Amino acid sequence: MILATLKGIGKQLLRVKVVNCNAEDSHFSRCLNTFDLVALGVGSTLGAGVYVLAGAVARDSSGPAIVLSFLIAAVASVLAGLCYAEFGARVPKTGSAYLYSYVTVGELWAFITGWNLILAYVIGTSSVARAWSATFDELIGRHIEEFCRRYMSMNAPGVLAEYPDIFAVFIILTLTGLLAFGVKESALVNKIFTCINVLVLLFVIISGLVKGDRKNWSLNPEEILNATTSNSSLNVSDPLPSEESLGEGGFMPYGWTGVLSGAATCFYAFVGFDCIATTGEEVKNPQRAIPVGIVASLLICFVAYFGVSAALTVMMPYYLLDKNSPLPVAFTYVGWDGATYAVAIGSLCALSTSLLGSMFPMPRVIWAMAEDGLLFKCLAKISPRTKTPLIATVTSGVVAAVMAFLFDLKDLVDLMSIGTLLAYTLVAACVLVLRYQPEVPSAAYEMANTQDENEMGESYNEGNIDMLPQPEDRFTIRNLLIPSNTEPSPLSGFAVNICTSVLGVLVCVFCIVAVQGGWAPWSLSVLSVILVVCLILTFIVWRQPQSKAKLAFKVPLLPFLPVMSLFINVYLMMQLDRGTWLRFCIWMVIGFIIYFGYGIRNSSEAVSGSYTAACEMKGEPMAEKKAFLHNAQRATGDDDDDDEDDEDS
Repeated sequence: MILATLKGIGKQLLRVKVVNCNAEDSHFSRCLNTFDLVALGVGSTLGAGVYVLAGAVARDSSGPAIVLSFLIAAVASVLAGLCYAEFGARVPKTGSAYLYSYVTVGELWAFITGWNLILAYVIGTSSVARAWSATFDELIGRHIEEFCRRYMSMNAPGVLAEYPDIFAVFIILTLTGLLAFGVKESALVNKIFTCINVLVLLFVIISGLVKGDRKNWSLNPEEILNATTSNSSLNVSDPLPSEESLGEGGFMPYGWTGVLSGAATCFYAFVGFDCIATTGEEVKNPQRAIPVGIVASLLICFVAYFGVSAALTVMMPYYLLDKNSPLPVAFTYVGWDGATYAVAIGSLCALSTSLLGSMFPMPRVIWAMAEDGLLFKCLAKISPRTKTPLIATVTSGVVAAVMAFLFDLKDLVDLMSIGTLLAYTLVAACVLVLRYQPEVPSAAYEMANTQDENEMGESYNEGNIDMLPQPEDRFTIRNLLIPSNTEPSPLSGFAVNICTSVLGVLVCVFCIVAVQGGWAPWSLSVLSVILVVCLILTFIVWRQPQSKAKLAFKVPLLPFLPVMSLFINVYLMMQLDRGTWLRFCIWMVIGFIIYFGYGIRNSSEAVSGSYTAACEMKGEPMAEKKAFLHNAQRATGDDDDDDEDDEDS
């Protein structure tokens, strides 16, 4: 009796979502094109950090080799971006990592992902709004801060901010109204601000390279210490350089250790592209536009970060860089004081696009969870006039405004990292699982015929010509390492599920030991054993036959790229402090109260009664995933026609 009850609860927690991937079926207005998505991704990712982060990392961690730090961070981000791109091609629906988890690893993991994405977006919106307010206030002489401190001071240190930020609330409510008004109007504003930001960064890069001196990439610490230090008076925080601040000099003054440490910090500069994945039902051709938008936006952001950091370290010696305002100080150093105004304009535009990038996906994730019954149904209302999630947009805006009004948020910003990295981790695991699942058509996923039905049918038959006379599928070591089937089978799919699950656990243990144990002998021994086991499991997954479903985009080098993404994301999560993990646990307790008190009973999959557990071991395993794979393949039949429409528009 108890076992049956536990089995039933397990099936409920691991039930996967049935998705109709018909690109024509949408609750929203399909009005965005590929350029809109690229602008959204660049605007969200290329925030104010480009004006601040390069100076701090170059001075403390990498020196001129910050360009290598950004390169390494970009490669790590692209691993996650490629996984998102494949899912964008598979699922042209709203929900981002929440939906991707729901169709692959089950309802509980989907709720955890969506709940943490909401937290990340709320904190991101509030913190960026306060930064926008502080930057604008700095330009006008700190009048807003003086007024609030004088008349509205709050005496609750450690709990509330020193003063409520009224202007930040005004900014959030204004953008909330813009988002509620319509997605096309929001995208237009975002494109304008993003273009201004990119133009300012181009000016910074070109002028920096023109006024710079290549000798700043090959400084000799001994010459600096023996020479006069008259120029160092430009930086009040460190008037006289020390041997520690100079490092070894040259291009990599702090060695590869500094480069890798800087790369870990620079990785967060590329966070934000995932907002593109929430536009699945608002793009004209999502299965092609979303992958292109994600990859293109990451490439543009890397070029911008690389160029700005190179120009900055060429203009000014790395040990003189200012941590808070590196670009204005650098232009003052080379005698271009007027360029600081351009930097100020670019910084406000970058903050505006970053704020819009945080606010845009938040109501869409809330809407997707409410539509599935995991959150309250009232949040799933769509405005018939603007075709936007009106209630979810207003609710998320009000919550973010309240947090910006009352809290300083400095201690909560790291929670953004947990939510984002957890989403990256699950998406990488989901790509690994789905690619090796067998394709079985299902009536629940049948789609409307396309104009290319005959052509697609022919390619499908060619790709699956070996499915009829398959050899007997039995579990043996030989079948595990040298599969006799050329197509994914229930056995190979189940083997990949088990290997991926074990890999996830081992990756977590590996990263915990690596962070806590350091270079201790016992730590190195444990890490070596875990690494060998992970390599064996990865080899077993690699030997399994992959799905030959035709997609607009596929992650290359499977399973190695998703496994590398798993390691990077989990390692960065384990770098966060205990206080952040404690706050994460409190947030998850609140979420589990909502899920087990409301969501598990009101889930649309529970109401329909047509769910299958994500890890069912008997019968036909993972039926939803199979049908989902087959359906995603057929959905690509619309790509060519949609491309023509997209070009015409």
